[in-house]
Amino acid sequence: MEHLPDSGQLKLQEDRVDSQELFRGLFLHAFRDRVRLPDGETAAREYVVHPGAVMVVPLLDGGDDGLRVVMERQFRYPMGKVMLEFPAGKLDPGENSLHCAQRELREETGYTATQWGKAGTLHPVIAYSTEFIDVWFARGLQPGERQLDTEEFLEVFDVPFTAVLQGCHDGAITDAKTLIGAFWLQSHLSGQLPLHWQSLV
Repeated sequence: MEHLPDSGQLKLQEDRVDSQELFRGLFLHAFRDRVRLPDGETAAREYVVHPGAVMVVPLLDGGDDGLRVVMERQFRYPMGKVMLEFPAGKLDPGENSLHCAQRELREETGYTATQWGKAGTLHPVIAYSTEFIDVWFARGLQPGERQLDTEEFLEVFDVPFTAVLQGCHDGAITDAKTLIGAFWLQSHLSGQLPLHWQSLV
C-alpha cells in the first residue's frame, strides 16, 4: 500500500519577516505579513486569524426510515441565501472542543446527547485563514429548549441521512464543513472510519 509523502516542511517553509494588523472587528482579525520564501525572496501573505470552531452531526434513530440527522436552515449574509448546515459555532476563549460542541448543540437545536465521538479536524480555508473545525458526532439525543443568541435566527429540522447525501451530490448542500461531515458519516457507517464514543450523562 502506497503512503502519502511527508509534509516537506523544511524545504517549503515560509518565515515571517514582519507583520501588519489590517483590521480588528467583532469577529474577524486580519493581518498582512511579509514572509521569506524558500528561494530567499520575499512575498506578502494576507490572512484572517480565527479562534477555531466545532460542528456537530446529530444522529437520530429513524426507525423504519433508517438513520436521520438533525440539520439547520440559516441565512448566511455573505452568500445572500439560506444555507443547509449541521449545527456549528466558534470556540469561546479557553473553551475545549467537546464542551463547545455540547453547548452549540444545546443552544442551537435544544438537543442534548449522551454519546459523543470525534470524527476529525478540518481546515476549511487554508489559503487565507487559521480556522480549524473539530467535527463531532452525537447520538442518544434528547430534545429540549433552544437558547439562541439575540441576533441568531435559524430553523431546525431532521431528515433521512440518505436525503442529505443526495443534497451533497445534487448541489442543494454546498457548505464545506457540512459536505465533509456527511461524507465522514458515510465512511463511519461503512466501517471505514471507526469512532471512540464517549458516554456523557
